[in-house]
Amino acid sequence: MSKSLSISAEDIIYHVKISCQIPNLLEAIATRKIIAETADKEGITISLEELQQAADNLRLAHRLIKAEDTWTWLEKHYLSLDNFEEIAQTNLLSAKLAHHLFAEKVESFFYAHQLDYTAAVTYEVILDDEDIALELFYSLQEGEISFQEIARQYIQNPELRRAGGYQGIRNRSDLRPEIASAVFAANPPQLLKPIITPKGAHIIMVEEIIKPQLTEQIRLKIMSELFSNWLQKQLESWEITAQLDDKNHLQNSENVLQEAS
Repeated sequence: MSKSLSISAEDIIYHVKISCQIPNLLEAIATRKIIAETADKEGITISLEELQQAADNLRLAHRLIKAEDTWTWLEKHYLSLDNFEEIAQTNLLSAKLAHHLFAEKVESFFYAHQLDYTAAVTYEVILDDEDIALELFYSLQEGEISFQEIARQYIQNPELRRAGGYQGIRNRSDLRPEIASAVFAANPPQLLKPIITPKGAHIIMVEEIIKPQLTEQIRLKIMSELFSNWLQKQLESWEITAQLDDKNHLQNSENVLQEAS
């Protein structure tokens, strides 16, 4: 027979406080209020059809296929159907506001930061010994050994070893600065002289440099980044305070935003 443990709202809020989550909570609430107020100021509205689609997307995101799945999920998170609709509405409002503010700025941002979206297809083996790395580099240049042979011999990770050290498509931001500068200056296919980092000596084969294209995925990523930066600046321009009572819990579910002087 399982035991029963009752946890009060005060217990929950006290735990949030002593686990140092209050600042994150305040920032999340302030973010939601800023989005709602800015959307209202900009005249952004949501139709019933859009809200229904947003709710369907929310169910899909949480794999709530059947009605009973939705009810189980709501119970688990102590939410009502109204709460579920509010979450869907907040998600949609955020997306529409981001599009409203930054859709027309994406293209110019992309072309001003093309280098950040250039990608490279690489193979890599990391060795602990720089001298051995140099010997292998020269052997590769002379055709005395293949990159796959080096990968099989020196890579410990089974999946990476089977793939011959294949790193996939990597953006500049995925690489250490000293590696990125060498990789994106290469003329593929090109073997790079070992690059030394704290992780070891990197032997890298650059197979292809992929020139950036403004795909829908990159467009959404840029818009999200611009929106996140805007939100952060908005948060920094406000002083966020929470009213706490003598029992050390939040007195109100909404927090007071006071404009910084």
